[in-house]
Parts: sequence; structure tokens; C-alpha cells
Amino acid sequence: MQSKNPSDSACIMTDLVLPGETNPLNNLFGGELLARMDRAASIAARRHSRRIVVTASVNHVAFNRAVPLGSVVTVEAKVSRTFRTSMEIFIDVWIEDRESGTKSKANEAIYTFVAVDETGIPVAVPTVEPQTELEKERFEAALRRKQLSLVLAGKMKPSDATELKALFM
Repeated sequence: MQSKNPSDSACIMTDLVLPGETNPLNNLFGGELLARMDRAASIAARRHSRRIVVTASVNHVAFNRAVPLGSVVTVEAKVSRTFRTSMEIFIDVWIEDRESGTKSKANEAIYTFVAVDETGIPVAVPTVEPQTELEKERFEAALRRKQLSLVLAGKMKPSDATELKALFM
């Protein structure tokens, strides 16, 4: 299976925040943003694996800035690392100032997807070869994030989490 460049499978979705998608403060509902991120991440994972993909977990979400009514929102999703059947997808959310056109980062998230066959059985996915410095940083940190998640879920013994132990030794 050939390794792939993260940009080849990236998904960039741009949309407008409408009144029916906002809370009483006229900001985008968090759940609406989560759904947009899930869709973008799903497209990136599917493009990378060329398989059916399912959301396995939402590992991290940071709602750093409110997204006001009328904002142009861009959700960028890229595969940051692959494992045997799973893919970590890093998502950046940008908002565009209505008057200046300046884009600023509003939120980020990390989702995990698993590629499956038509019967729902997990299947192997291609590896990813990070190209940029940011892609390389996210790739390196992904194994620590996975080990932490497995330890917290009771699926890995802390003593087996070599990448986590290396942070403290």
C-alpha cells in the first residue's frame, strides 16, 4: 500500500453561518460546528483510505472563539497520521472577518476514523508522509495522543505507553 501526502486527501469546506444555526447570543451552535467538522474529517479520511469510514472518536475539541452569525467559516481537515486501520484527522476552523476579509483561527479538533469494508470489518489504510513542518509536528504527536487515549480507556497498560513515558524520563 503506497504512502500518501496529507494534502492529497485534505478537505476544505467553506460555508456561511445562518440564523437557524445560532444560539441566543447569535453565535454558531457548538453542535453545528461539530457536525461540520465531522463531515470534513469524514471526507478527508475517505479520500485517504478510499474506503467507507466511520467516526471512532472525537479526541479533542477546542472552542477557542465564538463564530458569529453571518461569518464565513472554513473547516480544514487533514489526515495527520495513520495506524493499521485508523486515521487521526486534525481539523482547523477559520473565520473570515466580514469587512477586512482577514482569516483567523477560531477552533480546532482531532477526530479518529476507522476504514471498514462493506460488512463493517476494519481494513488497512495507507500510511501518510507528512510534508510541512506542521504536518510533521502533528504526525509525531499523534502516537502520544493515541497512547494516552488507549491508557485512559483501559486498553493499554501505562507501562506499555513508550511514547508517553519518554516525555517524563
